[in-house]
Amino acid sequence: MEAFDRLPDEINHLVSEFSSIPVFGTLMAGLTQYTFWLVVSSIVLLIVVFAYVRRLSLVPHGIFSNVMETAINFISNDMCQQIIGPTWKKHFPFLASVFFFILVNNLIGVIPGMKPGSGTISTTAALALVAFIYFIAVGIKQHGAIGYAKSLAPKGVSFPLNVLIWLIELISLLLRPITLAVRLFCNMFAGHIVMGSFALMVTLFAEPLLQEVTASNILGALPAVAFAGILLVIYAIEIFVACVQAYVFAVLVAVYIQGAEAEGH
Repeated sequence: MEAFDRLPDEINHLVSEFSSIPVFGTLMAGLTQYTFWLVVSSIVLLIVVFAYVRRLSLVPHGIFSNVMETAINFISNDMCQQIIGPTWKKHFPFLASVFFFILVNNLIGVIPGMKPGSGTISTTAALALVAFIYFIAVGIKQHGAIGYAKSLAPKGVSFPLNVLIWLIELISLLLRPITLAVRLFCNMFAGHIVMGSFALMVTLFAEPLLQEVTASNILGALPAVAFAGILLVIYAIEIFVACVQAYVFAVLVAVYIQGAEAEGH
């Protein structure tokens, strides 16, 4: 069918649209699509935070305040207290900022026509680097630079096995920002490509019917209905994935903070 024949070219065009191209052509070459939507997401996040602070009260009123209160309690209880322990309060602002920043960026990117700020490796790498510096600084503050380096090796293991394990732990430590960045980027990028692909199939099969209403075009447009149903399911899944990825990133950072503060393995 003609729709399937055109699909590879359309997919290639779709993927190229997810590259970091300028928003306004050569007028503002430094402002890419991802940078633009990253700024938009940051502004939206600030508006949400200020709106919540203005409505802050002992007993939350309204859907917005209750949703925000539930999210904050979830972060403080399930993400901070249960993972980090007694020192959770001093890390709560950082973890909450990371979680909400990624969440808003992910959800903004789900809206048709918009791009997720977290859909480019440069953004996720920057987030991962900030998280890496943070929990390394926590470990150094807790144990001192030499003490933190020593804490990577497990206690009770004799030489030279403890040196080998220390090297393995060091490599694992250095790989953490890479895994954080790649995991978030791949999930968001892949999800949007899948959504875009099914949206293209809906368009390609429905296009002849929109140009001319005939019996053959109506019959040919029937697959578009099936693809549209699948697209709605994928859309719902992508919203869920956007929330899960923000949670996973923040939880992993909390685990790394807890490990940095621990006396040793």
